[in-house]
Amino acid sequence: MADSEIHSKTSPSELLQDERPIVDDSDLGQEAKIPLAHAEDENFDDDTVPDGGLEAWLVVAGSFCIFFSCLGFSNSFGPLADYYMTHQLLGKSADDVAWIGSLSAFLQFFSGMVGGPLFDRFGAKILRPSAVLYIVAMMLLSLCKTYWQIMLCQAVFMGPLMGLLQFPSMAALSQYFDKKRAAAIGVAVSGSSVGGIVIPMALSKMLNSTNLGFGWSIRVIGFLILPLLGFASFVVKARLRPRARSFWISAAFKDMRLIILTVSMFFTFMGMFMPLFFVPTYATLRGMNPTLSGYLSAILNASSTFGRIIPGIMADRVGKLNVYAAGAIATGVVTFCMNEARSNAALIVYSIVFGFTSGTIISGASVAFTVCAPDPRDVGTYAGMGMAIGALGGLIGPPLDGVLVDDYGGFFQAAMYAGAVCLFGGVVAFLGKHWTPQGLWGKA
Repeated sequence: MADSEIHSKTSPSELLQDERPIVDDSDLGQEAKIPLAHAEDENFDDDTVPDGGLEAWLVVAGSFCIFFSCLGFSNSFGPLADYYMTHQLLGKSADDVAWIGSLSAFLQFFSGMVGGPLFDRFGAKILRPSAVLYIVAMMLLSLCKTYWQIMLCQAVFMGPLMGLLQFPSMAALSQYFDKKRAAAIGVAVSGSSVGGIVIPMALSKMLNSTNLGFGWSIRVIGFLILPLLGFASFVVKARLRPRARSFWISAAFKDMRLIILTVSMFFTFMGMFMPLFFVPTYATLRGMNPTLSGYLSAILNASSTFGRIIPGIMADRVGKLNVYAAGAIATGVVTFCMNEARSNAALIVYSIVFGFTSGTIISGASVAFTVCAPDPRDVGTYAGMGMAIGALGGLIGPPLDGVLVDDYGGFFQAAMYAGAVCLFGGVVAFLGKHWTPQGLWGKA
C-alpha cells in the first residue's frame, strides 16, 4: 500500500500518539512543541475521570496506608521529643530537640520538589524503592543513641523518603478523582491522623510502661508499617500516561494562585507545628502524668481525622480555598489559647479542638494546590514545587518556638508568636482569592 494511502487513513492525532514515546520534545523548536502538547491535552477527557470504582478506591486505600506510615509517624514527634529530653538527649535544650522534628517535616515536604515531578514523569515506579529505604531508615533509628545519629536517621534520611512516598500518592489520587477530589484526598490524608493515634499511643506505652526500651519500641513500629507500605506499593498507580515535558514547570510560578498558596503555606506551617510538637511537654510541665501526656498526641490526631475528612467533603461544595483559609485562621486563633489550658481536662479538650482545626491545613493545602494545575498529569509537579517552598516555614517555626520556650521559661510567648503567623497565613490565603475567577467572596 502506498504511503499516501496510509496517511490518508490515519488521523494526525493518531500519528502523534504513536510517535510520542520515541520523541523527545526537548529537542524540538517552540513551534513543534505546541502541537504535541495540545495532542496530549486532547487525550485527556474530564468525562473519563472515574471519580470512584474499585481501582480508584484502592488508590485511596493505598494512599491512606502511606500517610499512616509517614506523616502519622511524623505527627508522633511529641512523645518522642519528650522521651529524648529525658533519656538519650538529656541536657539538650528544647530548640535542639525541635530541630529534629522541624528538619524532618521540612525535608518531607521539600522532597516533593523531586517526588511530584518523578511521579508525573515515571508513574508509581518510585514508590517501591522509597518504601524499602524508609523501613531501613526506621530500623537504623532504633539503633541511635546520640543527637547527630537521631538527626541523621529521623530527619535527613526518613524525611525525604516520606515525601517520595506521599507526593506520588497525592498526584495519583488527582488522576482518579475530579468532583470528589477533595473528599478522596481528605480520606487518604486522614491516614496520617489514624497513624498519629496509633503510633504515639503505642510509643508512649512501650517507652514508659514496658521494658522494651527505645530500640525495640521503634522496631515494633517499623514492623507495623511494613505490610502497609507493601500493600500501597502495589495498588497506588498512575491512570494517565506520564508526561514527557520538562522535569519542573517554571511557568507554574506565573500563576498568582500558586504564589499566594505558597506564601500562605509558609506562614501556616511556621505556626501550626508548635502545639503538635510541644503539647506533651507543656502538659508534663502542668503536672500531667508522662504516659497520659504522651496520649495527647493521639487524642489530637484522632480529632484531626475528622478535621481532614469533613472539611474535605465541604471543600467540594463550598470551595477548596475557602476551607483551607478558614482552617488556617481557626488554627491560629486556637494556638493563641494554648497557655490557658492548665488542667488535665482542659488539655484534653484543647487537643481535640486544635486537632480538628489543624487537620484542615494539610489536606486543605494539598487539595488547593491541585486546582492550580491545568493538566492532571502536572499535579504532582505543581503541588511538589509549591509545598517544597512553603515547607520552609515548617523548618523555621519549631526551633524558634523552642528558643522562646527556653528564653522565657514558659509557653505563652511561643503560643502568641505561633498563633500570629498561622493566622496571618490564613488571611493571606483568603485575600488570595481575589486572583481567582470566582473573586474574593466566591466559591474558590
